[in-house]
Amino acid sequence: MRIDGRNNYALRPMQVELDYSKYAEGSVLISFGDTKVLCTATIEERVPIFLKNSGTGWVTAEYSMLPRATETRNIRESSKGKPSGRTQEIQRIIGRALRAAVDFKTLGERTIFVDCDVVQADGGTRTTSINGAFIATLLAIDRLIKKRALIKSPIKSFLAAISVGVVNGEVLLDLNYKEDSSAAVDMNVVATEDGKFVEIQGTAEEDPFSDVTLSEMLEVAKMGISEIIEMEKEIIKNRLDLNQIIVK
Repeated sequence: MRIDGRNNYALRPMQVELDYSKYAEGSVLISFGDTKVLCTATIEERVPIFLKNSGTGWVTAEYSMLPRATETRNIRESSKGKPSGRTQEIQRIIGRALRAAVDFKTLGERTIFVDCDVVQADGGTRTTSINGAFIATLLAIDRLIKKRALIKSPIKSFLAAISVGVVNGEVLLDLNYKEDSSAAVDMNVVATEDGKFVEIQGTAEEDPFSDVTLSEMLEVAKMGISEIIEMEKEIIKNRLDLNQIIVK
């Protein structure tokens, strides 16, 4: 048993509050255990200059952590004058994940801006952000469809993200902060519903790891991602028509 009572391959409890923000086209407050992230999706009728008059859209993301999301206060990055390298890395992985799920031609010349703000951090903030951002994007797209601004949905597939690691020689799914800080191997995985990988970020902290360990970690991660996608469907089933929101 782990320090929070889970077995090795168990996810932390996932909770999602839909429409958390009054103004955003799509918004959720998502929790994985004690990690909580506010994700909002905004759709604007414009695209970056390199896509102007192309007939295609774009998806981009921003990520930030509130000063007291952790045990000690962090200085706001706006006070420092620029985002940290870690923040930029996480923003990019969120954007890449969402772009893998969206058909830009169907979206048209629009941009989906996703903002992920960590309210409380206990490990897995980037994967929690991706999962919340995806649900917020579904809500925003549904609003466009209901307004008849879109003829059909540009969403190609459900996707989800999860962390997996090796702690004390054992593969664990969905690491909290204490597990992550002591992990010999730490990996973040993003994949679509059909099991195709969007992103794999894996690092050995001390000793290198074998391809056998890598295979086990990826299989465990895919198992967790499948479980998260089923929870995503359950969460939105009373709000969205799954046959309408996912392009087949």
